[in-house]
Amino acid sequence: MAFFLYLVHLLAAQRCAYEALDSTGVPTRDAKRRGAGWLPGLADIGWSNRLGWYEGVYLLLAVNPTGVITGFGCGAASTKDQPLAETFFALRRFPQPGLASVGAPAQSPYVVDKGFEGQANHTAWWTTYGAQVICPPRRNSKRPWPKLWRRWLAGVRQIVETVHDKLQHTFCLDRERAHELSGLQARLVAKVALHNFCIWVNDQLGRPRLAFADLVAW
Repeated sequence: MAFFLYLVHLLAAQRCAYEALDSTGVPTRDAKRRGAGWLPGLADIGWSNRLGWYEGVYLLLAVNPTGVITGFGCGAASTKDQPLAETFFALRRFPQPGLASVGAPAQSPYVVDKGFEGQANHTAWWTTYGAQVICPPRRNSKRPWPKLWRRWLAGVRQIVETVHDKLQHTFCLDRERAHELSGLQARLVAKVALHNFCIWVNDQLGRPRLAFADLVAW
């Protein structure tokens, strides 16, 4: 964990215009298997647009515009975006021992998708935790965003989708099958730290930050 946090500091990752916040499903067991399964009390059944129904955890990432992960946290697969974000912002504002993976408070706004919608939530997050959220209103809102604004937001948030893909496929996060909480935590920290370390190496070599393929092969 200390190495991950050191890399965030070394890369000056939070000196940026925004941090993109989004969640992704991480399977830990075949959802069709019977029994309580592994990680009881943490992993459960949830829905992912990418995976469909799956058993596992829901991983929340904060990512800067160049792809550096500035913080992360996870909950059960059935967890909704809003309560997961609430916990994330709270831990960033009021750090707790053993939960340092969320990182430091952002120095800029968070950009999010409609999964984090809710003006009441946004107001509470700002007043309580100092977390400013840029989120499109519902399409049936009395003050909907123009298509150009929605397209802009989708464009700046694309970086977090790219990072999800790196973790899931390049670093094989989707194939992990941890049986204990400590094992899951160790795997998550290792892969997130490796992601940021590859960015640091590419910086030293003058290469694009997210050009990982030949680094990992090497």
